[in-house]
Amino acid sequence: MMQLAFSLSQAWGKVWPILFAILFFGFIILIHECGHFFFAKLFKVKVNEFAIGMGPKIFSKKGKETAYSLRAFPIGGFVSMEGEDEESADENSFQTKKAWQRFIIIAAGAICNLIFGLVLIAVLLSKQDLVGTTQVLRFEENAISDESGLQVNDEIIKINGLRLYSDRDLSYALMRGDNTSFEFVVKRGGETVVLPDVQFAATEYEGRTIVSQDFYVLGVPKTFGNMFTSTFAETASMARLVRLSLADLISGKYGLKDLSGPVGTMEIIADAATDAATGKEYGLEMIVTIMAFITINIGVVNLLPIPALDGGRLVFLLLEIIRRKPVLPKYEKYVHAGGLALLLAFMALITLKDVIYLFK
Repeated sequence: MMQLAFSLSQAWGKVWPILFAILFFGFIILIHECGHFFFAKLFKVKVNEFAIGMGPKIFSKKGKETAYSLRAFPIGGFVSMEGEDEESADENSFQTKKAWQRFIIIAAGAICNLIFGLVLIAVLLSKQDLVGTTQVLRFEENAISDESGLQVNDEIIKINGLRLYSDRDLSYALMRGDNTSFEFVVKRGGETVVLPDVQFAATEYEGRTIVSQDFYVLGVPKTFGNMFTSTFAETASMARLVRLSLADLISGKYGLKDLSGPVGTMEIIADAATDAATGKEYGLEMIVTIMAFITINIGVVNLLPIPALDGGRLVFLLLEIIRRKPVLPKYEKYVHAGGLALLLAFMALITLKDVIYLFK
């Protein structure tokens, strides 16, 4: 009996982090779809279904107008509006609304994700004793960077042309470097100084050069002003990270092995949940950080002009507003169908990579 209880406990120890990761994703999806749903209702668009998940229905309850459902695969969700993708004679269909109203409805999901990310960043910063800056406080013993021009009290403005919004950008800017030499732009004594060759020690890992940051930055006491600006700066930093990562992927700087799909991301979330449950330092903070990054990631990606995503649909609505007449629906459908096919193929490839990695 004790052996059975022990086995069940072990099994539950492996299952619950996965369930947590599914709920984690589900909540972020819920935030996104609630944005679409709220503004659809605000503009009196008939909503046929509000769904979390994709595939077969697990649960469904019909409201006065809308069916609320939970579906089998936790990889997305949707708000199905009358007349959104088909012709409808209903006076409250999506297509009967003004272009600017439809634009807001489509954009609202991503905007809600970004706002949620902003709130999470504010929570994270409120838990810190100090607010980070990009001003050099001191160097580690035997630091190399101070020997190549960097000085205490330098406020770092740019690294290799990348503008720093927050102290978080420091590690990312150093990670993006191709070698151990960097161009720094700093504020020193009220003047802007260019340091063309700041050097760092580095190690090699899986064919990549990992630079060691050998200095610490100044932390300042929290005030309403610096908390407010830092919250927006950190959010902007995370949002830009999505764009830069996509640019690095397209340029070949990163490959498929550096990407994580739903499976890989769920594994990361599950590990963070396990750390938090076992009382490891920063476990809960890591969960909130991951949630902030993912919800901001979803918000930014959905606003990109990619066919089949919200951003692709916004492009067609902008064209309609500028031209004062819509693009022929059949052409828009062709574009979105092609984009969806490519996105599904890309996601399948990344998921396959994640699954293969799990069994290595």
